[in-house]
Amino acid sequence: MKRGIFSEPDYVRLWIAGTISSAIRWLDALAFSVVAYQQSGSAFLVAMLMMLRLLPMGLFGAFFGALAERVQRRSILLAITAAMGVTSLALTLLAWSGHLAIWHLAVAAFINGVGWLSDSTVRRLLMGEVVGAERVSAAVSFDSASSNLSRMLGPTAGGLLLAGIGVTGAFGLGAVLYIAGFLAIAGMRYRNIIPPAGGPAILARIMGGITLVRRDRRLVGVLTLTTIFNLFGWPATSMVPVLAQGRLALGTEATGLLVSMDGLGALIASLLIGTLARRGMHGRLYFAGTLLYFLAEFGLAAASEPWSAGASVALTGVAAASFGIMQTTLIYLAAPAEMRSRVFGVLSACIGIGPLGFLHLGLLAEAIGAPLATAISGAEGLIALALTWRLWNVLLRPL
Repeated sequence: MKRGIFSEPDYVRLWIAGTISSAIRWLDALAFSVVAYQQSGSAFLVAMLMMLRLLPMGLFGAFFGALAERVQRRSILLAITAAMGVTSLALTLLAWSGHLAIWHLAVAAFINGVGWLSDSTVRRLLMGEVVGAERVSAAVSFDSASSNLSRMLGPTAGGLLLAGIGVTGAFGLGAVLYIAGFLAIAGMRYRNIIPPAGGPAILARIMGGITLVRRDRRLVGVLTLTTIFNLFGWPATSMVPVLAQGRLALGTEATGLLVSMDGLGALIASLLIGTLARRGMHGRLYFAGTLLYFLAEFGLAAASEPWSAGASVALTGVAAASFGIMQTTLIYLAAPAEMRSRVFGVLSACIGIGPLGFLHLGLLAEAIGAPLATAISGAEGLIALALTWRLWNVLLRPL
């Protein structure tokens, strides 16, 4: 009889740490967006703060994946969690003293982006190693479910905190939660095997990962859709607070609730995928999530009432969950065990192309307004899918 994934203590610890990090990530994303928009009134600056969270993936993703082969991955997670806790504490003190400025948020967003990078290249890789290849899809699905629950509750709690005790309370909660995440990781017993010294240099390992990707059509397909999604899909998340406070004229509590609808949709999708998805469906679900996200952008752009905006945001959550779960699963199953860290690094570099998408959407929103800019981004995504059909259509076949 197979043991359940929650019978693995180290999986539970990684799951707890990931849930906490996700909750803080989305709480901060709302707080950053609201503060920046209230101080500047600029949709462009809001998009740029989200862009800075993705920038480390593009700058360091490939190097991070190669480096993670040579050190204890648990140690990386501990160091980065501690750094993000200190960052949240610094923001708390700046907000409390009345000195919080947009540039402080920009620096913090970049540091938190390094934490996001470690989540995709280190924590989820450790999850797969702890539970084994046969259970990796379920492990990632339930990890995504809890992360999406926190993604739903984080903005809601953030909206209430911002309305009740201000931004100081939101950042202070993050600082406290990071302590719990640090303790969860510190209790891990699993240690990854570190190759003996004298192997290929980091640059050579990076090139080895890129070479492997180029030779595997399935990996090419995964990374092609990743790039398109992060250019024309994911940036739309930065427009939700702008649309809420602009076109819909919502307050901070209602803005937080609207943003949380993304997490609700993602939670439902994650639970269904974790329970029902089978190996042969992975590539199709990955493509379906990508396509659905672009279509949902049109609904978000057209929404003129809170209920229709909420439905569209929830639909983006469903799409993002299908995309994210299958992205990790497909990479883990397609890459050889000894090369997984490098391939996850290449994946992070492709995710890191997202800042260009945020820059594009931010400038477009500044020029023609957030609703029309969001619709154009969705249309560009559909066109990009059509133009790259030959690169990713292999994903529609069973693995």
